[in-house]
Amino acid sequence: MEVARQHRAEMIAYLRKLVLAESPSTTPTMQRDVMDMLAESLEDAGFWTYRIPGRDTGGHLYARPCARRRHQPYQLLIGHCDTVWPPGTLDAMPADIKPDTMRGPGVYDMKGGLTQIIFALRALKTLGLAPEVTPVVFINSDEEIGSRESTPHIQRLARCADRAFVLEPSLGLSGKLKTTRRGMGRFYVEVQGKSAHSGLDPDGGACAIFELSHVIQKLYALNDAERGISINVGMIEGGLRPNVIAPTSKAVVGVRVSTIEDAERLEAAILGLEATTPGTSLKIEGSIGRMPMEATPRNRAVWALAQQAGQALGLDLEEGMSGGASDGNTTSLYTATLDGLGSVGDGAHAKHEFIYLDKMVERTALLAMLLLADPLPAPQF
Repeated sequence: MEVARQHRAEMIAYLRKLVLAESPSTTPTMQRDVMDMLAESLEDAGFWTYRIPGRDTGGHLYARPCARRRHQPYQLLIGHCDTVWPPGTLDAMPADIKPDTMRGPGVYDMKGGLTQIIFALRALKTLGLAPEVTPVVFINSDEEIGSRESTPHIQRLARCADRAFVLEPSLGLSGKLKTTRRGMGRFYVEVQGKSAHSGLDPDGGACAIFELSHVIQKLYALNDAERGISINVGMIEGGLRPNVIAPTSKAVVGVRVSTIEDAERLEAAILGLEATTPGTSLKIEGSIGRMPMEATPRNRAVWALAQQAGQALGLDLEEGMSGGASDGNTTSLYTATLDGLGSVGDGAHAKHEFIYLDKMVERTALLAMLLLADPLPAPQF
């Protein structure tokens, strides 16, 4: 902890530079500066870095120690450098530093977490400590838009990792670590009907909007708060004009779910819906794109590691479930995962976004301790 505290001012200055390097997900060229900063810092910490080009994104950064021993197990540090904020946000939402807080676009989600990765690795180098489980870093630039390009890379890395630490921001002002996350999916519903004049030939058409209203009721009937299932029809469109029976209608549906079993069941139920209005037909596409991060035995084991490290540092850690999804949902399918190790604060995707600076120092020390933990026992089946 003392080494982290000694570098508090340096951490704040570094984080400010990251925040000033605006990096919106939808402007790939604006990822270059922040990626350059992170690559240089990782190389200074003794890491070999490799930039993975993106097709429609700013690409991704992979790093491993230059002196890695062959056949040594590795642990994965996951972060993202993209933000939801459009170019020019700093003009109205400047980086503002107070004695114990910092505000600014992306400071909480999740450039504070990226700062913790850099300074935890620096602390280990300063102390001459070499983890038994090799730290490997992966930073993507498309997490806020679904990690479509980066997910295959994350899957490959997670499959062979001893564990994964995700530096997404913590949960709530108390800074709970995220030991479970709900899964999420998106579905697209299209109804085909038949147009007709609503006054002259009311029986000659088949109303797609009428059928869609039935589909929506069926979807909402699948909600189950006790099981952590929520279904929301967030967008609808259809029809031509008031005196024409609607020949088409569409809806976009968002799904959140807490268990993989329920995710698979709901996906089948939604894709299996059938039209009931004569003369109409349904076309439904989509899937549960990110499966839930569940409280598996291996995830509980890495949470226990965090509790032990927290006690050694005098930190009283708490856990919680996040309603949102992250790359931790992906890693959890393949390896022990602990999420929410990043900044403590509030305001993800909101104008009041901020972090507590002293908590960032504490979480840096916690991450360094976790990196020094022994390999996890092999899972029992």
